[in-house]
Amino acid sequence: QVQLVESGGGLVQAGGSLRLSCAASGRTFSAYTMGWFRQAPGKERDLVGHIRWLGGNIRYADSVKGRFAISRDNAKNTVYLQMNSLKPEDTAVYYCAATRNLVATTAGMYDYWGQGTQVTVSV
Repeated sequence: QVQLVESGGGLVQAGGSLRLSCAASGRTFSAYTMGWFRQAPGKERDLVGHIRWLGGNIRYADSVKGRFAISRDNAKNTVYLQMNSLKPEDTAVYYCAATRNLVATTAGMYDYWGQGTQVTVSV
């Protein structure tokens, strides 16, 4: 099992920035993917971006390209989501997730989830 804990959410004004953290513990995969998702009330849980732990390959959803950045700290078993130029439509609960699947773009492809952290962007 893998345990994930998100932190760093909060309330910011449009145009501001936040950095989310996801600390992982438990079993180590030989190769796996960690993803960031977000979900607003009444909407689907959508992929923000994902990173392969070993190779560092990163992909982003079109809606956040150029504004968000994913990084990792292997020594701390932590991944980060740096969010810049935030917009009201970015408001959602943000989750980190993990899977051994190397091609994982939907929520159903992930096996382990954090508790989520609320991000609210005011107009």
